[in-house]
Amino acid sequence: MRVYTVPNAISFLRLLCVPVYLVLLFGRENRAAAAWLLGVLGMTDWVDGYLARRLNQVSELGKALDPIADRLALVVGIGSILWLGAAPLWVAVLALAREVTVSVAVLILGAMGAKRLNVTWWGKTGTFLLYFAFPMWLGSTSTLSYAPMLGVLAWFFALPGLAAAYYAAFQYLGLSRRALAEGRAERQARTAPSL
Repeated sequence: MRVYTVPNAISFLRLLCVPVYLVLLFGRENRAAAAWLLGVLGMTDWVDGYLARRLNQVSELGKALDPIADRLALVVGIGSILWLGAAPLWVAVLALAREVTVSVAVLILGAMGAKRLNVTWWGKTGTFLLYFAFPMWLGSTSTLSYAPMLGVLAWFFALPGLAAAYYAAFQYLGLSRRALAEGRAERQARTAPSL
């Protein structure tokens, strides 16, 4: 299994940035810096996958690490912004509910023997857009000179982001049935006695 690759290093770095974000937000009470860091994490959301394909460094670890980094940063980011009341409650709840539901479903499917589900384009797009919306709402409550504009711009990312994220969740329903059937078929083929 390939472990030491550039995309895996980026995914791991993104995981390490999650506690840094929390320190900036709650330890230093610097909403502007926390918003910028979360926004940068959103911008790098596509980088690791793109580099994996471009550098021919796709790995099983990377396929697992990338969505973990995405979901953890997004759930922590949205949860903390919701805690502070910096984003509309209904948007944050819908975004969190979708992320938690998909994460739990992936774990259950894995335990049931399903093949690993690949992230869809719609799922990536939804995550990418939400990664911009929530830092903008956080930034809108900061001392940044352009803070009022951020609160308005956030809506232009949040609404299509939620739509794409929920569309992807419905796509995963069909994909998960297929992944479960394929995973079980592969397991039966491995355990079948050879003649």
